[in-house]
Amino acid sequence: MEKIKVSICTGTACFVMGASEIMLLEDNLPQDLRGKVEVEGIPCLEKCKDSSCGKAPFVLVGGEVLPQATVTSVIEKIRTKINA
Repeated sequence: MEKIKVSICTGTACFVMGASEIMLLEDNLPQDLRGKVEVEGIPCLEKCKDSSCGKAPFVLVGGEVLPQATVTSVIEKIRTKINA
């Protein structure tokens, strides 16, 4: 199975709104998800400028934008992608 790519926006707004905590995702992954996820920080997703996308912090999980992301919501989205 191909790893699910998780791209965390580390632009200023996202970082201040919680992306700094999400960057520790790999440390917080449940045992059953370890090795199935590739986590990277990216400079900016440019989503803050488009209010229709929701609010920061933004995370891409398997190519899908997740607004107002938290460690918990990212893990839930990863599980959804794995079980799809």
